[in-house]
Amino acid sequence: MDGFVDPYVDPATGILRNRVGARTRAELDRAEGDLSFAAMIELLTRPPRPTGDLAELRTIHRGLFTDVYDWAGEIRTVDIRKDAEGAEFFLPVSMIDRAASFTAEELRADDMLRGLDRQRFVQRLAHHYDQLNYIHPFREGNGRTQRLFWDRVARDAGWELDWRRVSGAENDRAS
Repeated sequence: MDGFVDPYVDPATGILRNRVGARTRAELDRAEGDLSFAAMIELLTRPPRPTGDLAELRTIHRGLFTDVYDWAGEIRTVDIRKDAEGAEFFLPVSMIDRAASFTAEELRADDMLRGLDRQRFVQRLAHHYDQLNYIHPFREGNGRTQRLFWDRVARDAGWELDWRRVSGAENDRAS
């Protein structure tokens, strides 16, 4: 990765290029949190059409982050990994479309998790969540996008997810 220049990062600030004028990580985190929370309320009020695929995820991501990033809703163009020493890379960019299609087909084969008892629902949700998390289609904002997506899938299947029991740090470690 020597010499790699991340096109999403502003070389002057070292943070993601953004629409809010943030020049520090703290400023960006604050703006992103506030704006994506407001956008989440809007998405919950007027949710996108449920398709169970990458198109739905892109719509959710665009809705959450369009006020923060020019590339909201766009598939990432660089290979990424978590900012942790020794962290593994997420799925290579070149495989995102194919893997996302396979994952959507697999979710449809599971009837979008409908009609499952609690144990089977949890098992299949964990499997699909893991698959989608590894794909990590966006440069930033995958976790929040997935939470809205899986909330919708679970609700449509007759279940409710309670994310309050999982901290952001725990979620990051798991990914």
